[in-house]
Amino acid sequence: METPILEVKNLKMYFPVRSGILMRQTGWVKAVDDVSFHIKPGETLGLVGESGCGKSTIGKSIVRLLNPTSGDINFNGENIAKMPQRKLRPMRPHIQMVFQDPAESLNQRQSIGQIVAEPLLIHKIGSPAERRDQVKKLLERVGLPSNAIDKFPFEFSGGQRQRIGIARALTLNPSLIILDEPVSALDVSVQSQVLNLLLELQEERKLSYLFIAHDLAVVKHISDRVAVMYLGKIVELSDSHTIYQHPKHAYTKALLDAIPEPDPSLRNKHKPLPGDVPSPINPPQGSAFGHRINHPAYSETIGADMTPIEIEPGHWVAPDPCALEPDDWRKVKQMI
Repeated sequence: METPILEVKNLKMYFPVRSGILMRQTGWVKAVDDVSFHIKPGETLGLVGESGCGKSTIGKSIVRLLNPTSGDINFNGENIAKMPQRKLRPMRPHIQMVFQDPAESLNQRQSIGQIVAEPLLIHKIGSPAERRDQVKKLLERVGLPSNAIDKFPFEFSGGQRQRIGIARALTLNPSLIILDEPVSALDVSVQSQVLNLLLELQEERKLSYLFIAHDLAVVKHISDRVAVMYLGKIVELSDSHTIYQHPKHAYTKALLDAIPEPDPSLRNKHKPLPGDVPSPINPPQGSAFGHRINHPAYSETIGADMTPIEIEPGHWVAPDPCALEPDDWRKVKQMI
């Protein structure tokens, strides 16, 4: 097996909950709770799930915008989860991030040239003339005119601003890019242009992507493998074809069922899941999915280990009787 460029093991990201006059800690928001996955060189792993499930928190933990509560983040064989900032600094050029909102992620007071050149300035790379020349080449590569270098973010559309964000992420020639819902704020026609650009750049530069999204239709276009998250945990992970053609977990099936159909006669096909997503402040003691749908087998899952197991080669799924078909549950039960 090819050595992964990124390997996340048992990652947890808890945020303290404080209340009262003295703001004493009264609990934890378990945003990410024991998540493990890996990404191989040149591979795209799609990370999907509904809003609030912890996808973006994972991305920010990997680039160390957040300090993980526990777990390992191995990048090129080095654990960066608890690495001090002094040692982490030389590694930062190799892991970059593109954010969801291109307007908010760009400094409105800086010109495009200043925004894209800032990583070079921080890492003391090149002279001012060399930096300006490199920025022009990057802007042209992502489909923007070279004269954009002296303009400001408000002069561009949403799709163009996201291209600026991609150019900034490419400045230091990284090997891994975290893409946090990079097209969710864009029009559908612009989405396809940005996705095609990401695929071209990946082929040219041998990039690895963690592609975070809530839209499975978008993820299908770009991902080699897909991990499905629900309430801070990964519930299913496999190659893209298997996830779309042979899903095992009921939540994955519900997400696929929610993909809009172009045929108006099928507009009523989607049946929303009953109940509400449990709170990450006080998650259920058993299956979070079973708790949501009030499944009769929920009591069997209280205190059970829901760590995904390999039901088929390369296909991992949470051992949850509330979410699996009877035949799959019998198969999984024999493996536990």
